[in-house]
Amino acid sequence: MTQRVAALAGKITAEMAQAARKEGLAPEVIRQGLVAGTLVVPANPGHRGLSPTAIGQGVRVKINANIGTSPHDVNLEKERAKLAAALRYGADAIMDLSTGGPLDELRTALLSQCPAPFGTVPIYQVMTEAKSLDEVRGDWFLEMVEHHAQQGVDFVTVHCGVTRKAIPLLKKRVTGVVSRGGAFLVAWMRRNRRENPLYEHYDRLLEIARAHDVTLSLGDGLRPGCLADATDRAQLHELKVLGELTQRAWDKGVQVMVEGPGHLPLSAIKKNVRLQQKYCKNAPFYVLGPLVTDVASGYDHIAGAIGGALAATAGASFLCYVTPAEHLKLPEVEDVIDGVVASRIAAHAADLALGIPGAADWDLQMSQARRALDWPTQLKLSINPDKAQRYRELSQAKEDQCTMCGKFCAMKVFDEKFDD
Repeated sequence: MTQRVAALAGKITAEMAQAARKEGLAPEVIRQGLVAGTLVVPANPGHRGLSPTAIGQGVRVKINANIGTSPHDVNLEKERAKLAAALRYGADAIMDLSTGGPLDELRTALLSQCPAPFGTVPIYQVMTEAKSLDEVRGDWFLEMVEHHAQQGVDFVTVHCGVTRKAIPLLKKRVTGVVSRGGAFLVAWMRRNRRENPLYEHYDRLLEIARAHDVTLSLGDGLRPGCLADATDRAQLHELKVLGELTQRAWDKGVQVMVEGPGHLPLSAIKKNVRLQQKYCKNAPFYVLGPLVTDVASGYDHIAGAIGGALAATAGASFLCYVTPAEHLKLPEVEDVIDGVVASRIAAHAADLALGIPGAADWDLQMSQARRALDWPTQLKLSINPDKAQRYRELSQAKEDQCTMCGKFCAMKVFDEKFDD
């Protein structure tokens, strides 16, 4: 029984109750969100040690951290370190995007150590293990989804909306198809002159998802890879298809999220969220960034946080972090930390703007600590306490001062404590 099926039957599961406690909400609120489709609780029964989390409307904005190997960098210990760092600094979910090395071994090792919802992109394993595009059979795509589901993965990205009808719409794009899964499917369809198997055999995919209660993250395989391609015909065609597939999944009792762009100018973000809500009936929106400029190489975590804050305020539920290494290289542990922290800032800023219960308490406590010149509490409440502590130690300031203002501290002057 999936979480959605249980919710439709009026049942509050242990997973719903645990997710509700994290939010400070009544479990019935989570159940109703599952019924409406505006919430998901990714919770594959095969994922041992999972701490369930609700993603969607009415709860805190969540963030996902991508980790994983590449053909040029395969190191399980490094990926374990990335996983630990992402969780320590506040990631709500993890995705393993490995494309190099023994993928099953890597995935099961990481999954066994991850209490957060854990996602994958099964088509990556098809791509990695195939000797050539010519040998890939259509049923491999669905078999790989089932393989990941059997291993305990909580949610999977599946590029079901990349259809043959969309291919002619890509001709005028500057960057073409930037999704690895989307590009592989387009190449497969062109080579075989056949429809996308994930779309053509969607009912079978739903059977697999329902059997394992795997949440489908309907991938944006045609997302824009630059501002010039934003909100074009190909992207919107895919989004409309995903809206139809969302309803079909709900009808089968399967949980669904919908993925979104990508690269978007600030002026287009609100429109894109509204379009997703319209076509996909308010299913949770999972956005990559969005990146608000194409030229922030080395600082894409900042470009993504800017877009993420605006998207989440407009209604997006789930932010996929972007690291400083985006577009340049495989992230290192420090890149993961920077990406998680930047996305957490964006998510929290949106929670404040949306009036999520309890969100403002954190900021108020920090302000009170600053007013009292209570440095230990300020450091503890920082979104990255480790970095705040390092800066404090480097300053070698007096206990009640920092080296920015020293004795000219506004708080001290206001209190008429103008001491040497």
